[in-house]
Amino acid sequence: MAANYISPISMEAISSLCGELNKNNSISKGDFARYHVKKGLRNEDGTGVMAGLTRICSVEGYYILDGELVAKEGKLSYRGYDINQIVNSCVSENRFGFEEVIWLLLFGDLPNENQLASLHEVIAACRNLPDDFIEDMIMKNNSKDIMNKMAHCIMSLYSYDENPDDISIPNVLRQSLQLIAQVPTIMNTSYQVKRRNHYGKSMYLHPINKDQTTAEYILNQIRSDKKFTDAEAKLLDIMLMLHADHGGGNNSTFSTRVLTSSGTDTYSAITAGFGSLKGPRHGGANISAARMMNEIIANVADPTDEGQVKDYLVKILNKEAGDGLGLIYGMGHAVYTVSDPRAVILKKNARELAYKAGYEKEFLTLENVEKITPGLLKELKGENNEVCANVDLYSGLVYKVLGIPEDLYTPLFASARIVGWCAHRIEELLTSNKIIRPAYKSVSKSRDYLPINKR
Repeated sequence: MAANYISPISMEAISSLCGELNKNNSISKGDFARYHVKKGLRNEDGTGVMAGLTRICSVEGYYILDGELVAKEGKLSYRGYDINQIVNSCVSENRFGFEEVIWLLLFGDLPNENQLASLHEVIAACRNLPDDFIEDMIMKNNSKDIMNKMAHCIMSLYSYDENPDDISIPNVLRQSLQLIAQVPTIMNTSYQVKRRNHYGKSMYLHPINKDQTTAEYILNQIRSDKKFTDAEAKLLDIMLMLHADHGGGNNSTFSTRVLTSSGTDTYSAITAGFGSLKGPRHGGANISAARMMNEIIANVADPTDEGQVKDYLVKILNKEAGDGLGLIYGMGHAVYTVSDPRAVILKKNARELAYKAGYEKEFLTLENVEKITPGLLKELKGENNEVCANVDLYSGLVYKVLGIPEDLYTPLFASARIVGWCAHRIEELLTSNKIIRPAYKSVSKSRDYLPINKR
């Protein structure tokens, strides 16, 4: 277990400095309006500022009519193909689809059978990590947070690459395919080491089965007995497909594109995606939604009753329950209004397995949250915007049904989203030769420097 570093700086000393720091770093809300600054790169109507063009992914949740935002059913497309068609095709043909999505996002079109088979071979061949990597980079320097450990490992792989700084497309594609294959291995190994060092439980590292799809491989690795059903693996496969990309403007993908525009290496750019996705406002929201569901079940006599759930949601909004922030997690999205297609697909495909696994009450609780929240926000907050369930509302329950520990909720998200990060990195390299550099206006007043004896 890695030794804890004790900072020589006391928190008491830091606290005494914060007053000065806060005083000199505040900016009035009026200044943002005065200079027409779009905070969070958002327009006044909540839509995102147009910052680039992409052929990879389309996220639609509204349209503009006569200058007004009009809500509509959500639509998610990969390279022009509706995600519903992709998932429904795989379900109806009873086959796995995540590898097909990898090919589609990276290369721009659907693979034929030979291309898909070759991709399976490449991914399987690349799952192993370099010799001694697990011992030197994970076991000797374990972390209580899997996302941070994964980011550290991605950066460390730079040192094992014979040509890490070459940003030619063939080299970046090689690095991308390797990372897509290795991230699930890094995720599981990091979790196993945490189990041993932080939970005092057994650690198990299974041999890599090259015949398995990514979804099968993940379940094979995280389960001590390596046993899972085909239905479980295919439900996880759907999760991976839904999380693989979400347009160039989502925070982690935009972070990856920003770093890519500087000309930096692949490992640095992808690590930026991990750092962003870890944030509770981004990938970490699935954990918050799952914890909220557990809290409702623990504190409501009958969580399948709409009235009782509504009463508890009122407490959450009034900051009398929940985490005290007044947020109902899993509800609302920056783009989707009437519906989030990912949530719709997930709910549809998860219901049967959830009921079979004994999680009917949990599923019905989330349905109540989805049904009640929009009207409640209008009633209590006066919000007239359309609010729908987002993918985070049901993803935590799906992970629970699959026996996946909470530690891996966001890392699993990252194991899928790395496909989108790599695709957008390649597109940025191919289509733009400018570093992303928005402007910040200084609102500091000009001052004369004072000698130290006059301060």
